[in-house]
Amino acid sequence: MPKIPDPGLLVISILSARWVEFWPDLLQELEAQFGPADGVSKEFSFDQTGYYDEELGTPITRRILEFKSLRPLEELADIKLFTNSLEGRYELNGKRVFNLDPGFITMQSLVLATGKNFSHRIYLKDGIWADLTLIWQKKQWVDFPWTFPDYAGGDMKSRLTKLRLSYKTKLNKHKE
Repeated sequence: MPKIPDPGLLVISILSARWVEFWPDLLQELEAQFGPADGVSKEFSFDQTGYYDEELGTPITRRILEFKSLRPLEELADIKLFTNSLEGRYELNGKRVFNLDPGFITMQSLVLATGKNFSHRIYLKDGIWADLTLIWQKKQWVDFPWTFPDYAGGDMKSRLTKLRLSYKTKLNKHKE
């Protein structure tokens, strides 16, 4: 018999070089859609790739949001469609001011949503794919050849480990 999986911890990574133009308004919009954030990281460096430099400007920094309520995993595509709409609403001169990467942390993995297909990605709906970015194995995050360099690094894995611990606590309360 099929079994409905446990809900996941919604996390959203925000990349930008122009925080003063949209923060904290963006946080308020995200909380209006997904409920209160349970954690908002301080800005930290994003320098593992120059992929976003032309569009977002430099220097790019990142924040990670963790939301209080756990959410059904099947919401991932709708969440990505919403975050894409926010990116579009804040565009200036046809360029994004920020990049939003939503995903779910579970006890087993980090899965991010993306609008780009690739061999390892699973199609969800409406032009959105699920990217298995990291798995939890032997008490640590394990990356793949396709894992984005910023998610494969030790600093990010350390941050994600703390988020996974938060998720575990929330999941235990959810099951009570």
